[in-house]
Amino acid sequence: MLKEKRVLAFDFGASSGRAMLGIYDGTNIKLEEVHRFSNDPVIVNGTMYWDILRLFHEIKQGLIKAKNYGDFDSIGIDTWGVDFGIVDERGDLVENPVHYRDFRTKGMLERSFEKIPKEEFYNITGNQFMEINTAFQLLSLIEKRPYILEKADKILLTPDLLNYMLTGVKRAEYSIASTTQLLNARKRIWSDRVIDALGIPRRLLPDIIPSGTKIGQVSDELCKELEIGKKDVIAVAGHDTQSALAVVPATEEDFIFISCGTWSLFGTELEKPLINEKSSKYNMTNEGGYGGKSSFLKNITGLWLIQESRRQWIKKGKQYEFGELEKMAASSEPFKCFIDPDSEEFMQTGNTPKLIREFCIRTGQKPPETEGEIVRCINESLALKFKYELENIKDCTKKEYKNIYMVGGGTQSRLLCQMTSSACNLKVTAGPVEATVLGNIILQLIASGVINSIREARKVIAKSSDIIHYEPKDTLLWNKAYDRFKEVVAC
Repeated sequence: MLKEKRVLAFDFGASSGRAMLGIYDGTNIKLEEVHRFSNDPVIVNGTMYWDILRLFHEIKQGLIKAKNYGDFDSIGIDTWGVDFGIVDERGDLVENPVHYRDFRTKGMLERSFEKIPKEEFYNITGNQFMEINTAFQLLSLIEKRPYILEKADKILLTPDLLNYMLTGVKRAEYSIASTTQLLNARKRIWSDRVIDALGIPRRLLPDIIPSGTKIGQVSDELCKELEIGKKDVIAVAGHDTQSALAVVPATEEDFIFISCGTWSLFGTELEKPLINEKSSKYNMTNEGGYGGKSSFLKNITGLWLIQESRRQWIKKGKQYEFGELEKMAASSEPFKCFIDPDSEEFMQTGNTPKLIREFCIRTGQKPPETEGEIVRCINESLALKFKYELENIKDCTKKEYKNIYMVGGGTQSRLLCQMTSSACNLKVTAGPVEATVLGNIILQLIASGVINSIREARKVIAKSSDIIHYEPKDTLLWNKAYDRFKEVVAC
Protein backbone atom coordinates (compact mmCIF):
# COMPACT_ATOMS: atom_id res chain seq x y z
CA MET A 1 0.00 0.00 0.00
CA LEU A 2 1.27 3.48 -0.92
CA LYS A 3 2.67 5.53 1.90
CA GLU A 4 0.97 8.93 2.01
CA LYS A 5 2.75 11.37 -0.31
CA ARG A 6 2.81 15.09 0.52
CA VAL A 7 3.94 17.90 -1.78
CA LEU A 8 3.71 21.71 -1.61
CA ALA A 9 2.36 23.79 -4.51
CA PHE A 10 2.79 27.55 -4.88
CA ASP A 11 0.24 29.01 -7.30
CA PHE A 12 0.56 32.67 -8.30
CA GLY A 13 -2.23 34.56 -10.03
CA ALA A 14 -2.35 38.15 -11.22
CA SER A 15 -3.92 39.38 -7.97
CA SER A 16 -3.16 36.73 -5.33
CA GLY A 17 -1.17 33.64 -4.53
CA ARG A 18 -1.29 30.69 -2.18
CA ALA A 19 0.67 27.77 -0.86
CA MET A 20 -1.32 24.53 -0.89
CA LEU A 21 -0.30 21.18 0.52
CA GLY A 22 -1.34 18.20 -1.59
CA ILE A 23 -1.80 14.92 0.28
CA TYR A 24 -2.13 11.81 -1.90
CA ASP A 25 -3.22 8.53 -0.30
CA GLY A 26 -3.05 6.40 -3.43
CA THR A 27 -6.65 7.09 -4.42
CA ASN A 28 -7.55 10.72 -3.73
CA ILE A 29 -5.80 14.06 -3.34
CA LYS A 30 -6.68 16.20 -0.35
CA LEU A 31 -5.78 19.91 -0.29
CA GLU A 32 -4.74 21.94 2.74
CA GLU A 33 -4.35 25.71 2.39
CA VAL A 34 -1.12 26.64 4.13
CA HIS A 35 -0.73 30.31 3.21
CA ARG A 36 -2.61 32.89 1.13
CA PHE A 37 -1.47 36.38 0.16
CA SER A 38 -2.21 39.25 -2.19
CA ASN A 39 -0.17 40.00 -5.30
CA ASP A 40 -0.18 43.76 -5.72
CA PRO A 41 1.62 45.43 -8.63
CA VAL A 42 3.44 48.64 -7.77
CA ILE A 43 3.63 51.70 -10.05
CA VAL A 44 6.85 53.72 -9.67
CA ASN A 45 7.76 56.64 -11.92
CA GLY A 46 5.09 55.61 -14.42
CA THR A 47 6.19 51.96 -14.70
CA MET A 48 4.12 49.05 -13.37
CA TYR A 49 6.23 46.40 -11.62
CA TRP A 50 5.63 43.04 -9.98
CA ASP A 51 6.80 43.13 -6.36
CA ILE A 52 8.89 39.99 -6.84
CA LEU A 53 10.83 40.29 -3.57
CA ARG A 54 7.56 40.43 -1.64
CA LEU A 55 6.37 37.35 -3.56
CA PHE A 56 9.53 35.46 -2.67
CA HIS A 57 9.03 36.53 0.95
CA GLU A 58 5.58 34.94 0.75
CA ILE A 59 7.16 31.72 -0.55
CA LYS A 60 9.38 31.74 2.52
CA GLN A 61 6.35 32.27 4.75
CA GLY A 62 4.61 29.37 3.04
CA LEU A 63 7.58 27.11 3.65
CA ILE A 64 7.72 28.10 7.33
CA LYS A 65 3.98 27.60 7.84
CA ALA A 66 4.00 24.27 5.98
CA LYS A 67 6.07 22.80 8.84
CA ASN A 68 2.94 22.99 10.99
CA TYR A 69 1.16 20.58 8.63
CA GLY A 70 3.80 17.85 8.73
CA ASP A 71 6.68 16.99 6.44
CA PHE A 72 6.53 17.17 2.63
CA ASP A 73 8.84 16.00 -0.13
CA SER A 74 8.89 18.57 -2.91
CA ILE A 75 7.90 22.05 -4.08
CA GLY A 76 6.42 23.26 -7.38
CA ILE A 77 5.67 26.79 -8.62
CA ASP A 78 3.26 27.93 -11.35
CA THR A 79 2.48 31.51 -12.42
CA TRP A 80 1.12 33.61 -15.27
CA GLY A 81 3.09 33.72 -18.54
CA VAL A 82 5.30 36.13 -20.52
CA ASP A 83 6.87 38.23 -17.70
CA PHE A 84 10.49 37.86 -16.62
CA GLY A 85 13.23 39.05 -14.31
CA ILE A 86 16.77 39.96 -15.37
CA VAL A 87 19.68 38.47 -13.42
CA ASP A 88 23.28 39.68 -13.69
CA GLU A 89 26.49 37.63 -13.51
CA ARG A 90 26.53 37.87 -9.71
CA GLY A 91 23.07 36.34 -9.66
CA ASP A 92 21.40 39.56 -8.52
CA LEU A 93 18.22 41.06 -9.95
CA VAL A 94 18.98 44.00 -12.25
CA GLU A 95 15.52 45.48 -11.61
CA ASN A 96 12.06 44.37 -10.54
CA PRO A 97 10.15 42.50 -13.27
CA VAL A 98 7.81 44.77 -15.22
CA HIS A 99 4.10 43.92 -15.39
CA TYR A 100 2.67 42.79 -18.72
CA ARG A 101 -0.02 45.47 -18.42
CA ASP A 102 2.63 48.21 -18.42
CA PHE A 103 2.59 50.52 -21.45
CA ARG A 104 6.19 49.86 -22.51
CA THR A 105 5.22 47.46 -25.31
CA LYS A 106 2.94 49.94 -27.08
CA GLY A 107 3.83 49.84 -30.79
CA MET A 108 6.38 47.04 -30.41
CA LEU A 109 4.26 44.52 -32.30
CA GLU A 110 4.34 46.58 -35.48
CA ARG A 111 8.00 47.41 -34.89
CA SER A 112 8.87 43.71 -34.78
CA PHE A 113 7.30 43.13 -38.20
CA GLU A 114 9.84 45.57 -39.64
CA LYS A 115 12.54 43.17 -38.46
CA ILE A 116 10.94 39.84 -39.34
CA PRO A 117 7.89 39.40 -41.62
CA LYS A 118 4.71 38.66 -39.70
CA GLU A 119 3.99 35.48 -41.66
CA GLU A 120 7.47 34.08 -41.05
CA PHE A 121 7.35 35.11 -37.40
CA TYR A 122 4.10 33.23 -36.83
CA ASN A 123 5.20 30.21 -38.85
CA ILE A 124 8.18 29.75 -36.53
CA THR A 125 6.62 30.45 -33.14
CA GLY A 126 2.96 29.56 -33.67
CA ASN A 127 2.08 32.11 -30.99
CA GLN A 128 -0.88 34.44 -30.85
CA PHE A 129 0.42 37.95 -31.45
CA MET A 130 -0.12 39.99 -28.28
CA GLU A 131 1.85 43.09 -27.32
CA ILE A 132 2.30 41.70 -23.81
CA ASN A 133 4.43 38.76 -25.04
CA THR A 134 8.02 38.44 -23.85
CA ALA A 135 9.44 39.06 -27.32
CA PHE A 136 7.92 42.54 -27.45
CA GLN A 137 8.85 43.37 -23.85
CA LEU A 138 12.46 42.55 -24.74
CA LEU A 139 12.27 44.55 -27.98
CA SER A 140 11.11 47.53 -25.93
CA LEU A 141 14.15 47.16 -23.66
CA ILE A 142 16.51 46.84 -26.61
CA GLU A 143 15.19 49.98 -28.25
CA LYS A 144 14.50 52.17 -25.22
CA ARG A 145 16.74 50.95 -22.37
CA PRO A 146 19.56 48.84 -23.87
CA TYR A 147 21.85 49.50 -20.90
CA ILE A 148 19.61 47.24 -18.78
CA LEU A 149 20.42 44.22 -20.94
CA GLU A 150 24.11 45.07 -21.01
CA LYS A 151 24.20 44.14 -17.32
CA ALA A 152 22.24 40.93 -17.82
CA ASP A 153 23.43 37.35 -17.67
CA LYS A 154 20.04 35.64 -18.01
CA ILE A 155 16.37 36.49 -18.33
CA LEU A 156 14.22 34.17 -16.23
CA LEU A 157 10.46 33.92 -16.68
CA THR A 158 8.52 34.33 -13.45
CA PRO A 159 8.32 30.67 -12.30
CA ASP A 160 11.91 30.09 -13.45
CA LEU A 161 13.00 33.17 -11.50
CA LEU A 162 11.32 31.94 -8.32
CA ASN A 163 12.82 28.46 -8.84
CA TYR A 164 16.22 30.14 -9.19
CA MET A 165 15.71 32.05 -5.95
CA LEU A 166 15.04 28.72 -4.23
CA THR A 167 17.80 26.66 -5.81
CA GLY A 168 20.35 28.90 -7.55
CA VAL A 169 19.71 27.02 -10.82
CA LYS A 170 18.94 29.05 -13.98
CA ARG A 171 16.78 27.08 -16.40
CA ALA A 172 13.74 27.68 -18.62
CA GLU A 173 10.85 25.26 -18.16
CA TYR A 174 9.25 24.29 -21.47
CA SER A 175 5.63 25.40 -20.96
CA ILE A 176 6.52 28.88 -19.72
CA ALA A 177 9.14 29.26 -22.47
CA SER A 178 6.41 28.58 -25.03
CA THR A 179 4.59 31.78 -23.99
CA THR A 180 7.46 34.05 -25.05
CA GLN A 181 7.07 34.15 -28.87
CA LEU A 182 10.77 33.27 -29.00
CA LEU A 183 10.42 29.49 -29.26
CA ASN A 184 10.48 27.40 -32.40
CA ALA A 185 7.21 25.59 -31.71
CA ARG A 186 7.93 22.56 -33.88
CA LYS A 187 11.51 21.98 -32.69
CA ARG A 188 10.80 23.05 -29.06
CA ILE A 189 13.99 25.12 -28.90
CA TRP A 190 14.78 28.84 -28.88
CA SER A 191 14.50 30.23 -32.40
CA ASP A 192 17.80 31.72 -33.54
CA ARG A 193 16.00 33.36 -36.48
CA VAL A 194 13.59 35.28 -34.20
CA ILE A 195 16.22 36.07 -31.57
CA ASP A 196 18.68 37.41 -34.16
CA ALA A 197 16.00 39.41 -36.01
CA LEU A 198 14.89 41.18 -32.83
CA GLY A 199 18.47 41.76 -31.69
CA ILE A 200 18.16 39.73 -28.49
CA PRO A 201 21.54 38.51 -27.15
CA ARG A 202 21.48 34.69 -27.28
CA ARG A 203 23.36 34.43 -23.97
CA LEU A 204 20.28 35.76 -22.15
CA LEU A 205 18.18 32.66 -22.79
CA PRO A 206 18.75 29.71 -20.43
CA ASP A 207 18.64 26.05 -21.41
CA ILE A 208 15.13 24.62 -21.74
CA ILE A 209 14.08 21.65 -19.60
CA PRO A 210 10.91 19.51 -19.94
CA SER A 211 7.89 20.15 -17.74
CA GLY A 212 8.03 17.96 -14.65
CA THR A 213 11.83 18.00 -14.29
CA LYS A 214 13.54 18.11 -10.91
CA ILE A 215 15.47 21.38 -11.17
CA GLY A 216 17.35 21.14 -7.89
CA GLN A 217 16.91 21.40 -4.14
CA VAL A 218 16.23 24.30 -1.81
CA SER A 219 19.63 25.91 -1.15
CA ASP A 220 21.52 25.21 2.07
CA GLU A 221 21.36 28.91 2.90
CA LEU A 222 17.54 28.96 2.71
CA CYS A 223 17.17 25.69 4.60
CA LYS A 224 19.24 27.18 7.43
CA GLU A 225 17.33 30.49 7.39
CA LEU A 226 13.90 28.84 7.40
CA GLU A 227 14.90 25.87 9.57
CA ILE A 228 13.59 23.31 7.08
CA GLY A 229 15.05 20.10 5.68
CA LYS A 230 16.24 19.67 2.09
CA LYS A 231 13.37 19.69 -0.40
CA ASP A 232 13.30 18.84 -4.08
CA VAL A 233 12.14 21.65 -6.37
CA ILE A 234 10.21 20.38 -9.39
CA ALA A 235 9.87 22.55 -12.48
CA VAL A 236 6.20 21.69 -12.96
CA ALA A 237 4.33 23.20 -15.90
CA GLY A 238 5.31 26.71 -14.86
CA HIS A 239 2.61 28.33 -16.96
CA ASP A 240 -0.56 28.02 -14.89
CA THR A 241 -2.65 27.19 -17.98
CA GLN A 242 -0.61 24.07 -18.61
CA SER A 243 -0.76 23.01 -14.97
CA ALA A 244 -4.54 23.39 -15.18
CA LEU A 245 -4.73 21.42 -18.42
CA ALA A 246 -2.94 18.50 -16.77
CA VAL A 247 -6.02 17.87 -14.62
CA VAL A 248 -8.83 18.40 -17.15
CA PRO A 249 -10.97 15.31 -16.36
CA ALA A 250 -11.40 14.33 -20.02
CA THR A 251 -11.70 10.71 -21.10
CA GLU A 252 -11.95 11.30 -24.85
CA GLU A 253 -9.05 12.21 -27.13
CA ASP A 254 -10.66 15.29 -28.72
CA PHE A 255 -12.11 17.86 -26.35
CA ILE A 256 -12.35 21.59 -25.78
CA PHE A 257 -11.01 23.08 -22.56
CA ILE A 258 -11.40 26.47 -20.89
CA SER A 259 -8.99 27.42 -18.14
CA CYS A 260 -11.06 30.24 -16.71
CA GLY A 261 -9.65 32.89 -14.41
CA THR A 262 -8.32 36.42 -14.90
CA TRP A 263 -7.65 35.17 -18.44
CA SER A 264 -9.75 32.56 -20.22
CA LEU A 265 -7.62 30.14 -22.20
CA PHE A 266 -9.87 28.42 -24.73
CA GLY A 267 -8.57 25.57 -26.84
CA THR A 268 -7.88 21.91 -27.47
CA GLU A 269 -5.00 19.52 -26.88
CA LEU A 270 -3.00 18.19 -29.85
CA GLU A 271 -0.04 15.86 -30.32
CA LYS A 272 1.94 18.53 -32.18
CA PRO A 273 1.62 22.24 -33.04
CA LEU A 274 -0.91 23.29 -35.66
CA ILE A 275 0.59 26.15 -37.66
CA ASN A 276 -0.92 27.02 -41.01
CA GLU A 277 -2.63 29.80 -42.93
CA LYS A 278 -5.90 29.43 -41.04
CA SER A 279 -4.34 29.36 -37.58
CA SER A 280 -2.41 32.50 -38.54
CA LYS A 281 -5.59 34.16 -39.80
CA TYR A 282 -7.35 33.45 -36.50
CA ASN A 283 -4.24 34.41 -34.49
CA MET A 284 -4.25 31.12 -32.57
CA THR A 285 -1.45 30.12 -30.26
CA ASN A 286 0.42 26.86 -29.76
CA GLU A 287 1.62 26.36 -26.19
CA GLY A 288 3.87 23.59 -24.97
CA GLY A 289 2.52 21.32 -22.27
CA TYR A 290 3.53 18.32 -20.21
CA GLY A 291 4.88 15.40 -22.21
CA GLY A 292 5.55 17.61 -25.22
CA LYS A 293 1.83 17.96 -25.97
CA SER A 294 0.65 21.12 -27.72
CA SER A 295 -2.25 23.27 -26.58
CA PHE A 296 -3.91 24.92 -29.56
CA LEU A 297 -5.72 27.83 -27.97
CA LYS A 298 -6.73 31.47 -27.82
CA ASN A 299 -5.99 33.84 -24.94
CA ILE A 300 -9.22 35.67 -24.12
CA THR A 301 -9.61 38.39 -21.53
CA GLY A 302 -11.59 36.63 -18.80
CA LEU A 303 -12.79 37.44 -15.31
CA TRP A 304 -10.42 40.43 -15.28
CA LEU A 305 -13.37 42.51 -16.53
CA ILE A 306 -15.54 41.55 -13.57
CA GLN A 307 -12.63 41.87 -11.13
CA GLU A 308 -11.83 45.37 -12.39
CA SER A 309 -15.49 46.42 -12.39
CA ARG A 310 -15.85 45.25 -8.79
CA ARG A 311 -12.65 47.14 -7.88
CA GLN A 312 -14.17 50.31 -9.33
CA TRP A 313 -17.44 49.87 -7.43
CA ILE A 314 -15.55 49.25 -4.18
CA LYS A 315 -13.77 52.57 -4.72
CA LYS A 316 -17.22 54.15 -4.69
CA GLY A 317 -18.13 52.43 -1.43
CA LYS A 318 -20.14 49.55 -2.92
CA GLN A 319 -18.67 46.44 -1.29
CA TYR A 320 -20.14 43.81 -3.60
CA GLU A 321 -19.15 40.15 -3.27
CA PHE A 322 -18.84 38.14 -6.47
CA GLY A 323 -21.85 35.98 -5.57
CA GLU A 324 -23.96 39.08 -5.08
CA LEU A 325 -22.93 40.44 -8.47
CA GLU A 326 -23.85 37.14 -10.10
CA LYS A 327 -27.35 37.25 -8.61
CA MET A 328 -27.78 40.80 -9.87
CA ALA A 329 -26.63 39.73 -13.33
CA ALA A 330 -28.97 36.72 -13.40
CA SER A 331 -31.99 38.97 -12.78
CA SER A 332 -30.96 41.57 -15.38
CA GLU A 333 -32.28 41.88 -18.94
CA PRO A 334 -30.72 39.25 -21.23
CA PHE A 335 -28.91 40.08 -24.48
CA LYS A 336 -29.17 43.83 -23.99
CA CYS A 337 -25.64 44.60 -25.23
CA PHE A 338 -22.28 42.96 -25.89
CA ILE A 339 -18.60 43.81 -25.84
CA ASP A 340 -15.56 42.22 -27.43
CA PRO A 341 -13.64 41.19 -24.27
CA ASP A 342 -10.38 41.42 -26.22
CA SER A 343 -10.88 44.96 -27.45
CA GLU A 344 -7.76 47.02 -26.78
CA GLU A 345 -9.34 49.41 -24.28
CA PHE A 346 -10.01 46.55 -21.84
CA MET A 347 -6.33 45.53 -21.61
CA GLN A 348 -5.26 48.29 -19.22
CA THR A 349 -6.39 49.06 -15.70
CA GLY A 350 -8.99 51.80 -15.33
CA ASN A 351 -12.69 52.46 -14.89
CA THR A 352 -13.97 49.28 -16.56
CA PRO A 353 -17.72 49.98 -16.19
CA LYS A 354 -17.18 53.32 -17.93
CA LEU A 355 -15.13 51.66 -20.67
CA ILE A 356 -17.88 49.08 -21.22
CA ARG A 357 -20.54 51.77 -21.57
CA GLU A 358 -18.35 53.72 -23.99
CA PHE A 359 -17.74 50.58 -26.07
CA CYS A 360 -21.47 49.91 -26.33
CA ILE A 361 -22.22 53.51 -27.39
CA ARG A 362 -19.41 53.41 -29.96
CA THR A 363 -20.82 50.21 -31.48
CA GLY A 364 -24.40 51.55 -31.67
CA GLN A 365 -25.82 49.66 -28.70
CA LYS A 366 -27.82 50.78 -25.70
CA PRO A 367 -25.26 50.82 -22.85
CA PRO A 368 -25.73 48.91 -19.59
CA GLU A 369 -26.66 51.11 -16.65
CA THR A 370 -26.83 49.01 -13.49
CA GLU A 371 -24.10 46.87 -11.94
CA GLY A 372 -26.14 43.75 -12.76
CA GLU A 373 -26.47 44.76 -16.41
CA ILE A 374 -22.72 45.32 -16.67
CA VAL A 375 -21.88 41.92 -15.17
CA ARG A 376 -24.46 40.23 -17.39
CA CYS A 377 -22.99 41.98 -20.43
CA ILE A 378 -19.52 40.67 -19.51
CA ASN A 379 -20.68 37.09 -18.93
CA GLU A 380 -22.80 36.89 -22.08
CA SER A 381 -19.98 38.41 -24.12
CA LEU A 382 -17.48 35.88 -22.75
CA ALA A 383 -19.81 32.96 -23.54
CA LEU A 384 -20.34 34.25 -27.08
CA LYS A 385 -16.60 34.85 -27.52
CA PHE A 386 -16.08 31.20 -26.56
CA LYS A 387 -18.48 30.19 -29.35
CA TYR A 388 -16.62 32.49 -31.75
CA GLU A 389 -13.28 30.83 -30.97
CA LEU A 390 -14.86 27.35 -30.99
CA GLU A 391 -15.86 27.89 -34.62
CA ASN A 392 -12.34 29.05 -35.46
CA ILE A 393 -10.77 26.00 -33.80
CA LYS A 394 -13.12 23.63 -35.60
CA ASP A 395 -12.23 25.30 -38.88
CA CYS A 396 -8.52 24.76 -38.18
CA THR A 397 -8.61 21.20 -36.80
CA LYS A 398 -11.50 19.89 -38.95
CA LYS A 399 -12.78 18.10 -35.87
CA GLU A 400 -16.11 18.05 -34.05
CA TYR A 401 -16.26 18.27 -30.27
CA LYS A 402 -18.93 16.94 -27.90
CA ASN A 403 -17.73 18.37 -24.59
CA ILE A 404 -16.22 21.51 -23.12
CA TYR A 405 -14.18 20.96 -19.97
CA MET A 406 -14.11 24.13 -17.91
CA VAL A 407 -11.62 24.36 -15.03
CA GLY A 408 -10.38 27.03 -12.64
CA GLY A 409 -11.94 29.78 -10.55
CA GLY A 410 -14.45 30.72 -13.25
CA THR A 411 -16.31 27.46 -12.68
CA GLN A 412 -17.63 28.94 -9.42
CA SER A 413 -19.86 31.11 -11.61
CA ARG A 414 -22.75 28.82 -12.41
CA LEU A 415 -24.17 31.61 -14.55
CA LEU A 416 -21.09 31.71 -16.80
CA CYS A 417 -20.92 27.91 -17.02
CA GLN A 418 -24.57 27.68 -18.09
CA MET A 419 -24.20 30.55 -20.55
CA THR A 420 -21.13 28.86 -22.05
CA SER A 421 -23.03 25.60 -22.54
CA SER A 422 -26.00 27.38 -24.10
CA ALA A 423 -23.96 29.69 -26.34
CA CYS A 424 -21.73 26.87 -27.65
CA ASN A 425 -24.57 24.30 -27.72
CA LEU A 426 -22.32 21.76 -26.02
CA LYS A 427 -22.28 19.99 -22.69
CA VAL A 428 -20.01 21.75 -20.18
CA THR A 429 -18.21 19.71 -17.53
CA ALA A 430 -17.10 22.18 -14.86
CA GLY A 431 -14.37 21.53 -12.32
CA PRO A 432 -12.07 21.25 -10.58
CA VAL A 433 -12.04 24.81 -9.23
CA GLU A 434 -8.47 24.40 -7.93
CA ALA A 435 -7.18 23.22 -11.31
CA THR A 436 -3.80 24.99 -11.36
CA VAL A 437 -2.90 23.89 -7.84
CA LEU A 438 -3.99 20.31 -8.52
CA GLY A 439 -2.05 20.26 -11.79
CA ASN A 440 1.03 21.54 -9.98
CA ILE A 441 0.61 18.77 -7.40
CA ILE A 442 -0.08 16.08 -10.01
CA LEU A 443 3.11 16.90 -11.93
CA GLN A 444 5.13 16.70 -8.72
CA LEU A 445 3.58 13.29 -8.03
CA ILE A 446 4.40 12.10 -11.55
CA ALA A 447 7.98 13.38 -11.19
CA SER A 448 8.31 11.35 -7.98
CA GLY A 449 6.98 8.20 -9.68
CA VAL A 450 3.90 7.92 -7.47
CA ILE A 451 1.54 8.50 -10.43
CA ASN A 452 2.52 7.01 -13.78
CA SER A 453 0.88 9.21 -16.42
CA ILE A 454 -1.43 12.11 -17.20
CA ARG A 455 -4.17 9.61 -18.09
CA GLU A 456 -3.93 8.08 -14.62
CA ALA A 457 -3.71 11.54 -13.08
CA ARG A 458 -6.94 12.68 -14.72
CA LYS A 459 -8.74 9.68 -13.28
CA VAL A 460 -7.44 10.57 -9.81
CA ILE A 461 -8.67 14.16 -10.25
CA ALA A 462 -12.12 12.99 -11.34
CA LYS A 463 -12.38 11.03 -8.08
CA SER A 464 -10.95 13.83 -5.93
CA SER A 465 -13.00 16.79 -7.22
CA ASP A 466 -16.57 18.01 -7.36
CA ILE A 467 -17.57 18.05 -11.03
CA ILE A 468 -20.79 19.73 -12.25
CA HIS A 469 -22.40 19.17 -15.66
CA TYR A 470 -24.38 21.73 -17.66
CA GLU A 471 -26.59 21.13 -20.71
CA PRO A 472 -27.53 23.76 -23.35
CA LYS A 473 -30.70 25.82 -22.88
CA ASP A 474 -32.50 28.39 -25.07
CA THR A 475 -30.17 27.69 -27.99
CA LEU A 476 -32.34 29.55 -30.53
CA LEU A 477 -32.11 32.74 -28.46
CA TRP A 478 -28.35 32.32 -28.12
CA ASN A 479 -27.98 31.77 -31.87
CA LYS A 480 -29.77 35.08 -32.53
CA ALA A 481 -27.59 36.80 -29.93
CA TYR A 482 -24.50 35.36 -31.61
CA ASP A 483 -25.40 36.99 -34.92
CA ARG A 484 -25.53 40.36 -33.14
CA PHE A 485 -22.29 39.62 -31.26
CA LYS A 486 -20.38 38.96 -34.49
CA GLU A 487 -21.45 42.36 -35.77
CA VAL A 488 -20.09 43.96 -32.60
CA VAL A 489 -16.75 42.13 -32.90
CA ALA A 490 -16.48 43.26 -36.50
CA CYS A 491 -16.90 46.96 -35.58
